[in-house]
Amino acid sequence: MFVTSEGPILHADLDAFYASVEQRDDPRLRGRPVIVGGGVVLAASYEAKACGVRTAMGGAQARRLCPQAVVVPPRMSVYSAASKAVFEVFRDTTPVVEGLSIDEAFLDVGGLLRIAGTPSRIAARLRSEVLGAVGLPITVGVARTKFLAKVASGVAKPDGLLVVPHDRELEFLHPLPVERLWGVGKVTSAKLRDRGIRTVRQVAAMPEVDLVSLLGRGPGLHLHALARNRDPRPVQPGRRRRSMGSQRALGRRPRTMAELDEILVATVDRLTRRLRTAKRVCRTVVLRMRFADFGRATRSRTLVEATDHTETILAAARRLLYESQSLVYDRGLTLIGLSLSNLDGDGSVQLVLPFGAGDGDTLDTTLDVVRDRFGAGAVTRAALLGVEAGVEVPLLPE
Repeated sequence: MFVTSEGPILHADLDAFYASVEQRDDPRLRGRPVIVGGGVVLAASYEAKACGVRTAMGGAQARRLCPQAVVVPPRMSVYSAASKAVFEVFRDTTPVVEGLSIDEAFLDVGGLLRIAGTPSRIAARLRSEVLGAVGLPITVGVARTKFLAKVASGVAKPDGLLVVPHDRELEFLHPLPVERLWGVGKVTSAKLRDRGIRTVRQVAAMPEVDLVSLLGRGPGLHLHALARNRDPRPVQPGRRRRSMGSQRALGRRPRTMAELDEILVATVDRLTRRLRTAKRVCRTVVLRMRFADFGRATRSRTLVEATDHTETILAAARRLLYESQSLVYDRGLTLIGLSLSNLDGDGSVQLVLPFGAGDGDTLDTTLDVVRDRFGAGAVTRAALLGVEAGVEVPLLPE
């Protein structure tokens, strides 16, 4: 009989992914601070992070913080290939893999005890195989729940392995700062710290009703459960996204509404193509904005019926942007993003008479075929000629 005090769930997370790929491919960069991206920081090596450089920071600010850093342009196709190679190692380890992004995943190894050993041994082999096959460092957390495995990998970074045994879960979790709780961002953190709540232990000690009163029903119940390591969610292979999105950092230079419209058009073109490729439709369009004062705002519109039609989604996105132009002018926009949510399969759309495709559907389908065959840049809108496309971040398959 095989018995272990180790949880069956692994959270595997590549370390400073883009920057690590650059250091792997250029030996001269190893051990040196590396920044990927010029105008906006897309990734930073741990040597650059030690100087205060962070993702999404402006390039000028990053270079002031770390003048000795080497700045390299992003190579998205290379990062995508590295991600695919890493996920092959994941799937060779266990068939139960739930990808979270191109550089992290949950793995359930609970059924492999007899044939592959304890979760900690499997995790150690996984780290060795990723390094040997792909040449990248990876951190792994091992625990009984998905939440705790993710926390463990975060604590173990960089290039580490941390196992949280069943009988030491709360001993490990409770001294950590509240920001380690999944879902605690700047706003929630500020609310908790204003009440003198700084550790997970203090959150766990709060009555559920007080957390709900402070944060709202959903977030309050969520944090009340996580602070006690209550997380029944299984690892779900092949789980489909509930939303898809894209965002573009703009820097601090003022942008005209015409420039923002061009960025929005290009974003919608990319997202709707992804939507149709995944054979999905959306009901809700969400505009996300970050301002020069570091504040954020979101605006959303739910459509009458689900669609994958580019012009319908673009019209909704444009309406949201132009309704927000006073905010843009007053506060200065530094990031614009768009997400499509309330997703469903394209077979769920109610057909209307006549059953043939409309002109818009035919145009979308034709453009998709051309771009699939000749590349995304083979055909574009006249309004986007000469406009910088921006960096398209690689994603997990839909």
